[in-house]
Amino acid sequence: MSAIDLPRNLPLGQRLLFSVPLLGRIAKEVAYGDSDNIYYAIVAGLSLWGIAILLFGIPGLYIPALALVPVIWTLLILITRG
Repeated sequence: MSAIDLPRNLPLGQRLLFSVPLLGRIAKEVAYGDSDNIYYAIVAGLSLWGIAILLFGIPGLYIPALALVPVIWTLLILITRG
């Protein structure tokens, strides 16, 4: 018995995402868990980014930001299209 009751037939994208060991667990908790879990996930992501900055210096700051450029670009396109 799991702590979160999932629907029986999940779409393929969700099944693939949920099957990834660490990210899948976080995504499952955010999607089907308590409503506060999104805030915990945001704080955890920002903390990991801060740790990367402490460990690697300037590349730890720039590389995650550069990796998110296509994501933000796609979101801006979707927002402008309505």
